[in-house]
Amino acid sequence: MPPSRWTSSDLPDLAGLTFVVTGSNSGIGLVAARYLAGAGARVVLAVRDTAKGERAAESIEGATDVRPLDLADLSSVRDFASAWDDDIDVLVNNAGVMAVPESRTQDGFEMQVGTNHLGHFALTNLLLPRISDRVVTLSSLAHGLGGLDLDDLNWQKRRYSRWRAYGQSKLCNLLFTVELQRRLSAAGSDVRAVAAHPGYASTNLQSHTGSRLQNAVMAIGNRVLAQSDEMGALPTVYAATQDIPGGAFVGPDGLRQQRGHPTLVGRSSAASDEASARRLWELSEELTGVSFPELRNAAA
Repeated sequence: MPPSRWTSSDLPDLAGLTFVVTGSNSGIGLVAARYLAGAGARVVLAVRDTAKGERAAESIEGATDVRPLDLADLSSVRDFASAWDDDIDVLVNNAGVMAVPESRTQDGFEMQVGTNHLGHFALTNLLLPRISDRVVTLSSLAHGLGGLDLDDLNWQKRRYSRWRAYGQSKLCNLLFTVELQRRLSAAGSDVRAVAAHPGYASTNLQSHTGSRLQNAVMAIGNRVLAQSDEMGALPTVYAATQDIPGGAFVGPDGLRQQRGHPTLVGRSSAASDEASARRLWELSEELTGVSFPELRNAAA
């Protein structure tokens, strides 16, 4: 079990290691990038807006690199992966959108599942042969808000619900981690797939819902209930650097996992369903055209 009240000061020396963090120009991703770079790592900010990424990089003390990546566009995901010519120790799938109005990605996916899950699904599998240590995928307490509908993953038949769609995308993040770990283990790979969630953390994510009323309500919640983004980023960096088992889920240790220091936490039964995880993986391969690769560090 993790030490009590773990903080970024407990990070090990990360010199010589490379971390790719998606969506790291703001919020929890940026704080995590600062923590990792501060411990000596080289941190690659994989961001949709490289101008914002460059400004974010200027606020980080340590080695950084900014590269363009739009997870709502599979061609951008493929371009990012094909341009990568180096090893990666840890991939942090952090980027995401939350409770946005109904819209579609460049490839026609519902925006939340397309960005939060399918974009990261494709990115992970395309980069996996170069990853040596682990994949960390950010989920949320909201993974329990919406069930998984594999017959209508992209909300083409159902009446759209922004919060249920968000919940489904975060459930997908956990099921993706379950199945990725199963496949890595079956391949004899030492790479681990783990997940994390920030609890209720105050970030700019809550101000981009597309609803003025909802943004205002969440702004009040941020001031009254939420913990800081510095605390919210701790589960991410813990999951990215500590010796935890494959398939683990890291979140805050406080009441209802909303606040506190990082620890291993539980998840809903739906998020542990191996059969659903396999079916989601198969559907994700079909939708993205990307499959689990051959791994150089797998057992012969």
